[in-house]
Amino acid sequence: MLTDREIRAAKPAARPYRLYDREGLYLQVSTTGSRLWRLKYRVAGREKVLALGPYPEVKLAEARALVTDARRAIRQGRDPSAERRASRQLDSITPLQSFELVARDWHSRQALRWTPHHAAEVLGSLQRYVFPKLGAMHVNAITPPQVLAVLRDIEARPAIECAHRVRVRMSHVFVYALACGIGQGDPAAIVKGALSPIVKGRQPAIIDLDQLREMLGKAEAEPAHPATKAALRLLALTVVRPGELRGAAWSEIEGLDGEAPVWRVPAMRMKMRHEHAVPLSPEAVAVIRAIRPFTGRSPFIFPNSRHPHQPLSENALGYLLNRAGYHNTHCPHGFRTAFSSIMNERHGADYDAIEAALAHKVGGVRGAYLRAPFLERRRVLMADWAGLLLEGAVGAEDLVCGRRR
Repeated sequence: MLTDREIRAAKPAARPYRLYDREGLYLQVSTTGSRLWRLKYRVAGREKVLALGPYPEVKLAEARALVTDARRAIRQGRDPSAERRASRQLDSITPLQSFELVARDWHSRQALRWTPHHAAEVLGSLQRYVFPKLGAMHVNAITPPQVLAVLRDIEARPAIECAHRVRVRMSHVFVYALACGIGQGDPAAIVKGALSPIVKGRQPAIIDLDQLREMLGKAEAEPAHPATKAALRLLALTVVRPGELRGAAWSEIEGLDGEAPVWRVPAMRMKMRHEHAVPLSPEAVAVIRAIRPFTGRSPFIFPNSRHPHQPLSENALGYLLNRAGYHNTHCPHGFRTAFSSIMNERHGADYDAIEAALAHKVGGVRGAYLRAPFLERRRVLMADWAGLLLEGAVGAEDLVCGRRR
């Protein structure tokens, strides 16, 4: 270990030389007599050198303290040299050099081809998980270990699929920076293999009619907001996708008091980007009428209980089913599986109408020519489905007046 006396006694020589201390710290003595503290370390298997300042401006004790800080950062997966470069760039950063501003610019351009819900979900995930930790950093100063640290925090929630989605979105931002002539690499692509794998499986669904009725009855008996209970029943009756139901607006309902009421889901909220007309059974109409006194002043049929001008929470229906004891047994999307299984068994000849009710895309040559909406036949099928599903169930008025959470 070095001492102050040895450092003061160091004289210039014909060639530069080093005086070593500990933990990679050494003093570089030049041929002119100047003395500079340096730290030798490794990150991701690569040897690097960090300049700590000149002696005597930086005393021995201060140099050792700087080494302690740098070693702590290395143990946390950070690169002290990269962080120093980033801090120097902050003062001269331009609007399209910080990760957050690059990301927002990328998002504003991509959102033109997305549904409003998806655009909000993409930006929301970056705001929640990435911007607080990496948003102010220069896009070229962010290292793979730093990206991985953000994703590891998401995995620990646990939210494995969310971590993978956020990684892809970060990668898009880095690639966009490259295309704009700002970026130099994509650290989010490098960490792909370091994430926990997604174990995929079918979404859980009950396809036995008696068990399905029992499940719906138990869920509807749980304490919950009227909009949540009504939304679950209408989801079961219409078999639309949960995201399509959450955004249901009063303006989308046609002919509610007529003989052929229809709910027209706009193309921007549909998975296939085509408008979907849903024939409403009398039971579905009853649900909509029953919830109107509670939510009629909101633009949404099923608004958020805390924020009436926002749609129902993405997790509200799933949580209701979980509280009823059906976690990993039946999910909101499972009503579509149940409808397809039960109705194809009962009405096999109506396969095309059943697929149309589910807004499925028919592939191949047949799909190119099959454009019939089967609306009237679907109306008959949906009425049959409603009668089967709600046999023995409470009426819509009693449903929305039940116990609240």
